Amino acid sequence: MNKTTSDDSGLVSLPSAWPFPPTVERLCESITAAGYHVFSRVDHAANAAHAGITLRPTELVLLGNPRVGTELMLDQQRVGLDLPSKVLVWQDGQDKVWLTYNTAAWLVQRHGLGEGGSAAATALEGTLAQVCGQAASE
Repeated sequence: MNKTTSDDSGLVSLPSAWPFPPTVERLCESITAAGYHVFSRVDHAANAAHAGITLRPTELVLLGNPRVGTELMLDQQRVGLDLPSKVLVWQDGQDKVWLTYNTAAWLVQRHGLGEGGSAAATALEGTLAQVCGQAASE
């Protein structure tokens, strides 16, 4: 599977082998199987439609695990601004579906995390890579 990263933005984007709806469902199933909780799903395209605007399929999945999130906040409580974690599933102009999430390095740099927080951020990124990879692959 191709992985597109942008170090300066702190984002990882993975292409999905699946259409949009199955990608979102597979992501949620992978999150739950990994022991994380899906807190919410925000359907940006549906919200745009309510405003009379057309947006390609775009859904934000908010997820978390208190053991990981709490470790991050014990290091720097303000990291709670970026919790729960998020994965954006979106469809581009060529109908390709992508999953995008934040890197550990971005969280560490943005919040000045120390050793404990850095380890938790790295573990979180590993889980995000795993669940996104499972959702996106055939």
